[in-house]
Amino acid sequence: DDDDDDDDDDEYSEWTLRKCSAAALDIIASVYRDNLLPIILPLLKQVLGSDNWVVQESGMLALGAISEGCLNGMMQHLPEIVPFLFSCLESPRSLVRSITCWTLSRYAEWVARQPNFIQPTTYKLLERVLDNNKRVQEAACSAFATWEEEAKDHLVGHLPIILQSLAQAFDKYQERNLLILYDAVGTLADCVGESLNTEEYIRMLMPPLIKKYDQLKDEDASLTSLLECLSSVASALGTGFLPFAQPVFKRCERLLDTCLRQSKLSQEHPDVHSPPNKELMIVTLDLLSGIAEGLEGSVESLVADSNLLALLFHCMHDQTPEVRQSSFALLGDLTKACFVHVRPCLREYMVLLCENLNPMFTPVCNNSTWAIGEIAVKLGGDMQNYMEAILPRLTTIINRPKTAKSLIENTSITLGRLGLACPEQLAPHLPLFIHPWCTATRDIRDNHEKEDSCRGMCAMIHLNPQAVLPSFVFLCDAINSWRAPSQDLATQFAQILHWFKSMAGEETWNHIFSGFPPSLKGSLTTKYNL
Repeated sequence: DDDDDDDDDDEYSEWTLRKCSAAALDIIASVYRDNLLPIILPLLKQVLGSDNWVVQESGMLALGAISEGCLNGMMQHLPEIVPFLFSCLESPRSLVRSITCWTLSRYAEWVARQPNFIQPTTYKLLERVLDNNKRVQEAACSAFATWEEEAKDHLVGHLPIILQSLAQAFDKYQERNLLILYDAVGTLADCVGESLNTEEYIRMLMPPLIKKYDQLKDEDASLTSLLECLSSVASALGTGFLPFAQPVFKRCERLLDTCLRQSKLSQEHPDVHSPPNKELMIVTLDLLSGIAEGLEGSVESLVADSNLLALLFHCMHDQTPEVRQSSFALLGDLTKACFVHVRPCLREYMVLLCENLNPMFTPVCNNSTWAIGEIAVKLGGDMQNYMEAILPRLTTIINRPKTAKSLIENTSITLGRLGLACPEQLAPHLPLFIHPWCTATRDIRDNHEKEDSCRGMCAMIHLNPQAVLPSFVFLCDAINSWRAPSQDLATQFAQILHWFKSMAGEETWNHIFSGFPPSLKGSLTTKYNL
């Protein structure tokens, strides 16, 4: 191998003329697109075929730099280029191997759509993940994380070799590259999800993770990255994470307690005490969310034997929006998993949730809105005690111009869930949100949250059908957005549509229905026999 190349590593890691040139080429490609190819392809062919590894490496950098801007024109050449990249991953020069990893990742979206390239790309990158050169390890591990995001479920069949390689990397990597390895493992968990939850895979994955977890002290800077990784893993493994949950849960509780104490001291004596590591607070809350989401009801005993709900209350007061954002996410997950422990604290929590229904802080508002919806599902009719504070804020958000699409959709889900819990209380207010609810719901994919919301809307419509008339075509569009509603929901939709048809009378109905877009009219006729 080429250990002498390591002398040049600092030069290649700094912002140099070489990197400036690559960045400029990236921008030129994004402006001129495929018009650049007749000029650059002959040059690339020449330099990539050079016997001088330095020249070849510069060509590889240029090939990666044009990937986004010239992708359409490059597609016809990629069936030949990708195997060439595979061969360059075997180069005796570490800098060629590392830049090739990056370049291959730049074309990962296209490569992931080619079935014959899935296995060789996975295996070739894993070989470089275990390279003896640190710079190649870094580039390969980063490239593999990108590859995971593009290949997703295609990697499920290759999990044994992936997990074996990543487990070996834990013993091979030093501190800097371990951070990238944590990201790769977490990304893998996010992408393949519950497919990881087998005894074989757990035996391969968890021992090296727990070993690192046990080795790191609370003040270790890399603990944040490891906790973030464990959050994804816990969520993916579900109940498979149960054997590891108790010590991890307890440590998270301790970390939050320490951070909150430090936060109080820093506020009282800012000249003596520094504020806590807010990023550590955030990833700790996220890990607890991952555990609650994965373990579901099995987390109940852990929460019962903890001071988590009191700590969570203080986290919800934090001045850092991201801490509040993660706090409300955890509250929602705990509500789903063990509402029996959340309910006694609900009055205090609801005050904070309402205070954070502020669309100026979209991520915080999103999670607060979602948590309110989860609470409504569990609390049912008793949700009426909080409706006076919640409803004006939610109707303002859903009607607010230029509000983030995700927040509008979350708000529509929660309004529907509130209608499911307290239809009599919400139905009179239907004119305030029926139209934006319909336009938002049509874009939400089929899932149980959307079903809750639509069932709530059906309940409100039964109590106040007149409120729907100005937005009837939009309601029909929202109903039609379902690809496969449950039998119960489809029955409710049919009843509502046929009730409106019968109330309108044949002549009026035909006049209304004839004004519908042809595709909507045809689909509703087929699905609901209108």
